[in-house]
Amino acid sequence: MKKQNKLVITMFSILMGLLFGSIVLLISGINPLEAYMVIIKGSLGRPKYISWVIIKAVPIIMTGISVAFAFKTGLFNIGAEGQYTMGAIGAVIAGVYLDLPPILHVLFVLIFGIIFGGIWGALVGYFKAKFKVHEVISSIMLNWIAFYFNNFILDFSWFRLPESESSYYIKESASIKLFQNWKASEAGREVIANNKLIKDILSTPVNLGIVFAILVAFAMWYILKHTTTGYQLKAVGYNRDAAEYGGINIRKNIVFAMMISGALSGLAGALQVAGVSGNVFVLPSQLGYGFDGIAVSLIAGNSPIACIFSGLFYSALMYGGGKLNSALKTPSEIINIILGIIVLFISMPKIVSVFKEKLSNKKLQRGENNE
Repeated sequence: MKKQNKLVITMFSILMGLLFGSIVLLISGINPLEAYMVIIKGSLGRPKYISWVIIKAVPIIMTGISVAFAFKTGLFNIGAEGQYTMGAIGAVIAGVYLDLPPILHVLFVLIFGIIFGGIWGALVGYFKAKFKVHEVISSIMLNWIAFYFNNFILDFSWFRLPESESSYYIKESASIKLFQNWKASEAGREVIANNKLIKDILSTPVNLGIVFAILVAFAMWYILKHTTTGYQLKAVGYNRDAAEYGGINIRKNIVFAMMISGALSGLAGALQVAGVSGNVFVLPSQLGYGFDGIAVSLIAGNSPIACIFSGLFYSALMYGGGKLNSALKTPSEIINIILGIIVLFISMPKIVSVFKEKLSNKKLQRGENNE
């Protein structure tokens, strides 16, 4: 599918999502324009809101890139949720128990996240390559295993903070948060007290996560577009028989592709730990970052770079939509309806093709009638 067609489908799908969302709002007795203004103001109305949108976008951009990478290689990584969880656990282990200088410590935290997530993804690839277990089945099972493993490991005293439902916090040297020491200093407190803009922005956990997400997006785009490894992985995805005939090791590439995809989701978990939470905690349910990543990838047309923009769009809708209930007494679930419809239409490009064909046929008929 051409890039121009993908963009048309994406824009059409977003419009359909907003249109159907408007219908639901009208049924609920709410003015859609008022609701959408609340969403816009709630996500972009203050520097603080923009900062939160960016912060909350990082994990879903990363899991979106993870899912997009797998899609490009002919695999459906529905296990990004579990890989994210394992990456977060790995990051906490490195952040708590390693004693290293700041930059080096951050590097090891991210590497541990990548390794833990990569192993979890590689298992899916191995099961598919060795035993022909479909990746959707195995990755769903591994999501739940990671979920229960997270809660299981928090039963151990060496990992769990006493009298709490969470792990120990990572050391300061392992954090990618910005201006933490400066905010606590006398000079920092003085500047913050006299500058509303800076105070608003720094009231959020500003961190380097978005920088890493952008760098990873471009790196994955480059690997897929301009390297031999990327060519082989895509060849396996497009036509496995032809790839095998061309001398490409299918099994090896399936495992390798899922390992990279899992590593990206694991990095998402590590960035969240290093930049926002600082720990992991007992999960009452799955966090949903991996499933949100699927939606982000589909909206982006499985383009790693486009995942940056779709992730920010998704985050803005979710964060701004969270204010609907307090502002208009409207269920914030309306945002999930809008996003679901957007993904539904993007997943059904044939509908758009049918509409385009009908419109072109009508134009031809009008032209013939005029003649």
